[in-house]
Amino acid sequence: MSSITVYVPRDSTALALGANDVTAAIVAEAARRGQEITLVRNGSRGMFWLEPLVEVATAAGRVGYGPVEPDDVAGLFDADFLAGGQHRLALGLVDEIPYLKNQERLTFARVGITDPLSLDDYLAHEGYLGLQNALAMQSADIVQAVLDSGLRGRGGAAFPTGIKWKTVLGAQAAQKYIVCNADEGDSGTFSDRMVMEDDPFVLIEGMTIAGLAVNADYGYIYVRSEYPHAIAVLNEAIAIANARGFLGRNILGFGKDFQLEVRKGAGAYVCGEETALLESLEGKRGVVRAKPPLPAIEGLFGKPTVINNVITLASVPIVLARGAAFYKNFGQGRSMGTLPMQLAGNIKYGGLVEKAFGVTLRELLFDFGGGTESGRAMRAVQVGGPLGPYLPPSLFDTPLDYEAFAAVGGTVGHGGMVVFDDSVDMAQQARYSMEFCVTESCGKCTPCRIGSTRGVEVIDKIIANANPENQGQRQQQIHLLRDLCDTMVNGSLCAMGSMTPLPVLSALNHFPEDFGAPPAIAGKAA
Repeated sequence: MSSITVYVPRDSTALALGANDVTAAIVAEAARRGQEITLVRNGSRGMFWLEPLVEVATAAGRVGYGPVEPDDVAGLFDADFLAGGQHRLALGLVDEIPYLKNQERLTFARVGITDPLSLDDYLAHEGYLGLQNALAMQSADIVQAVLDSGLRGRGGAAFPTGIKWKTVLGAQAAQKYIVCNADEGDSGTFSDRMVMEDDPFVLIEGMTIAGLAVNADYGYIYVRSEYPHAIAVLNEAIAIANARGFLGRNILGFGKDFQLEVRKGAGAYVCGEETALLESLEGKRGVVRAKPPLPAIEGLFGKPTVINNVITLASVPIVLARGAAFYKNFGQGRSMGTLPMQLAGNIKYGGLVEKAFGVTLRELLFDFGGGTESGRAMRAVQVGGPLGPYLPPSLFDTPLDYEAFAAVGGTVGHGGMVVFDDSVDMAQQARYSMEFCVTESCGKCTPCRIGSTRGVEVIDKIIANANPENQGQRQQQIHLLRDLCDTMVNGSLCAMGSMTPLPVLSALNHFPEDFGAPPAIAGKAA
């Protein structure tokens, strides 16, 4: 009897939902029945409501079953699931599940399909083709390919990646660095984690290409301390890549060097800001640096440094493998390529959706997300992390596009979306945003450090004066809150302070009734 391949994810989400127990049950049951299986611990497909998702390789394709619990395993064997048999947990061909089938997976092409730590599996799925092409190119030509692709930073600022690389390439220095910002601290985000855990070689390849592009021979991946599985997988993948000649000295015999190491963050949200990250990476307290100089000129240890986030760097290999024109063909306007959107909060089908720019919020929230988990009406969605505005249903037809979102006062950010139903109190959400800044501010600049503290106090007064007889005091506090937000936006050193007012003002503008204020007062433009 030939061995049948069974896939059980090793992704953190699957592990949290019992994937290791399911794996042990499958191995034990197969041994008890004398059935030979090959077990592969793959990454998650990103359909988290189905985890642990067990897949079986059949002649027709991979058939899925989920969510599977250990007590379900004997019944799966009874139903002959190893041959794709019918069972109450049967999902059919996984690639045909609409949630997955209707995506455009470029950066996540291998995630959930391959064994994350099998270099041979990676190579069999177009892995390292981009690096091999890059090794045959001049540095300036690699940079030009990234420029031509239209790839912009996927960490929030959306700065053109190629321009940043071109600046570092042109900087004169004996030592340059590539730094990956993997301090994924935004609420509702997990795409960076999924890349690091489920397809680490694509990040390593992207950073190696970046090194070739700007003549940097050393790189660091700065990973948040809350990601122990990602750190372990990355370290193992780096060792494998070094051993096979894809990393280290004389890469693939081309005479090029690039070394890479993982550094664990210290648990501060502000270290997601690039200059605070550099301070932390250098062993200092994570506080924001004033600009100029830009990190591209004087970055890590005072040397020219490329700083990109995980998704940006993981998007580079496909640009070099298939060409800039291929990547640029996805998206719309100045927002080219795809973005992995992450659906979280009160959402029925939470998970990762990679789509070309141009898909609307409504399509993501309802066609993919299925509406709220509670079944109640959806009242708001926060896009772009804890510093992103709260958007009402009237803006749900806005296409995911950096410029289109900016036009309605929104931010795309890292693509994280947190959904709220109509039971949410938006005044309390505004307070939470200010309180988050109080906790996470590095404290270097006064508008952020003091402004956020005063902001919490003012919102508390607005909430306390919500009765109609206190309307005069409430109006005064609302005006004071707007003035305070204006000071933070225009006076803060970095995005921590300058963006904290965005969720506060959006809650005030779009949901005035939660502040006990008439639309004419609270709805005034920010």
